[in-house]
Amino acid sequence: GPPFSHQQAPCRMVYFGQTSCEQDTERYLDVVRHVFSAYKKEVPLVVNTMGWVKGEGLLLLIDIIRLLSPSHIVQMDVYDWKAMAPLTPEYVHLTSGLYTKGKQQAKCKQMVTGGAELWNSSEGEGDALAPDYRLLYIHPEFPRAGAAGEVRTHSSILRDMSILGYLGQLQSPDIGVVLPLHTLVPYQVPFSAVALRVIHTDVAPTNIMYAVNASWVGLCRIADAISSQGQGPVLLTQTPVCDCLGFGIVRGVDMEKKLYHVLTPVPPESLRLVNCLLLGSIAIPNCVLVGQQGVEGEIPYVTSDYNYSI
Repeated sequence: GPPFSHQQAPCRMVYFGQTSCEQDTERYLDVVRHVFSAYKKEVPLVVNTMGWVKGEGLLLLIDIIRLLSPSHIVQMDVYDWKAMAPLTPEYVHLTSGLYTKGKQQAKCKQMVTGGAELWNSSEGEGDALAPDYRLLYIHPEFPRAGAAGEVRTHSSILRDMSILGYLGQLQSPDIGVVLPLHTLVPYQVPFSAVALRVIHTDVAPTNIMYAVNASWVGLCRIADAISSQGQGPVLLTQTPVCDCLGFGIVRGVDMEKKLYHVLTPVPPESLRLVNCLLLGSIAIPNCVLVGQQGVEGEIPYVTSDYNYSI
């Protein structure tokens, strides 16, 4: 079934904070390495790679193959599209990735000894680090197989459905009773208890609370202790690669009491470990904000009176 219908708690998760890694491929590789380090190799692991296989996307895929050392690769081609070479072990071995170098092809030197010609290959042939996997290459024979079409639109809908499915854990198990988010009681989190970081863009410290309010955040755990220098929020200067224990919505910021109000289905035993809130470019689905029931007057966080000259 679709992903939103069978969500499970992962063994290890990192909140990347963007739907594409194109702007930060180096951190993406660090994230893959961090998640993969939790794999115990007791059961088979299926790695679902991205559909970005052109230009730098292909080079990044080669880096990931080198990093993960798979036993099998299933390559699904697109009808009448010859832009991508088969990812054979030889191809991956010789081709440079985005951050890793390929092995240069062995060059032959001609040596003449007593009238007889001998050929010796230069160093590098039979390299022990050459990938050893089986390539299963699937090439469809019917038109429009794998055509992009409305994939981007469907992807955004599926992402929204996944968020709604996750927020569904906040609801009562009684069928037919759906509580608006503004009727649910949030957790109160002191400014000094968690560090803040906006992943995808630079936000001035004076505007950070405008960015965080009514936002989707990753509830994360960093190794460093949180040290508050004053009454304001604790801000990180770099984006950490750290475990994400779940997600939540910052549905309000109390500047007088120095509190974040956070809605989340993460259980209390996991929340005790959370000491970092990461804000990415993943938005709360519009229907959550627009479809709030029982609200008279203006809907919270939604405005129809917008000044386009700003």
